[in-house]
Amino acid sequence: MPSSPKFFHSRLSQPSNSRRSTVLILSCLLIGISGFIFGLTSFLTCSRTYRCFNNSPPRTVRVVWGTNSNKNDNGVGNALLLDGEERRERQKVMGFVGIQTGFGSTGRRQSLRKTWMPSDRQGLQRLEESTGLAFRFVIGRTNDKSKTAELKREIAEYDDFLLLDIEEQYSQLPYKTLAFFKAAYALFDSEFYVKADDDIYLRPDRLSTLLAKERAHSQTYLGCLKKGPQCCCSWSCCCEKYEPLSYLLGTEYFLHAYGPIYALSADVVASLVALRDNSFRMFSNEDVTIGAWILAMNVNHEDNRALCSPECTPSSIAVWDIPKCSGLCNPEARLLELHQQESCSKNPTMESDD
Repeated sequence: MPSSPKFFHSRLSQPSNSRRSTVLILSCLLIGISGFIFGLTSFLTCSRTYRCFNNSPPRTVRVVWGTNSNKNDNGVGNALLLDGEERRERQKVMGFVGIQTGFGSTGRRQSLRKTWMPSDRQGLQRLEESTGLAFRFVIGRTNDKSKTAELKREIAEYDDFLLLDIEEQYSQLPYKTLAFFKAAYALFDSEFYVKADDDIYLRPDRLSTLLAKERAHSQTYLGCLKKGPQCCCSWSCCCEKYEPLSYLLGTEYFLHAYGPIYALSADVVASLVALRDNSFRMFSNEDVTIGAWILAMNVNHEDNRALCSPECTPSSIAVWDIPKCSGLCNPEARLLELHQQESCSKNPTMESDD
């Protein structure tokens, strides 16, 4: 006889098993969403900082002075340490350009990053490789917590600073300049060390050509040189700067470079680094102070007017509003205006004289 038909009846699932499955599915879903959000956040962070897939160390370095150094009252000493990391080998470059800036100059730095100085790490790397020059904004410290926090955010985004262990004040510029040259010499094995202000329009390619020029003298002081009466300066603000040591200078300043940009060769900076800090005489003006130190050395003064051009030309290297201002007047806007001019940003690199 044929067997009787068989009927299969599914068992009803227990309520506890159903709830357990639902919880498991939801947990997996939440884990997946969390992983996606974490990955997306990491990717965006990497894209902004250019560090996640790059093994190179951060460019920004804080230089502090050792407690056993000959540290003077203004915070400048001889023993250099890198804050929070081991001392690096000196990076070999043809020239190191320290762009002097302050806590009130955020707008200037933003304008510079929209013109000749790239804002991204990869762009800055390409500029440095093509010119043989390294570029960093140079700034001291402040006790203002809000300004410090703002600077930290800017460093995290752009990573293009050299931080000095000296209080950032206009009256301390001669001490900051000395600290800059000491720090730059410790970090970079360079043929020239360039001090530049953050309110000039610079052609890095032409500066590179100028620094690469063959010179018979190993000790060189390169800039747009000037001399003249102490109080009669080209821009009006200069006459308001009182020089307490004017009796040492006589009626006329000695030959020295304009402050917005000048360069010292490696041998000159090495001599500055070797001297004790309290052996330097400090004048009120930073450019006069450097010029006074240079007079005590067997240094060749090299005058180049392309470093103080009032307008862009086929040979201009640094453009600023001489004689009206010691830099560009209204630099945040002027930097952008100049960069839009074909004569400023599009003209080819000038040929070397050699």
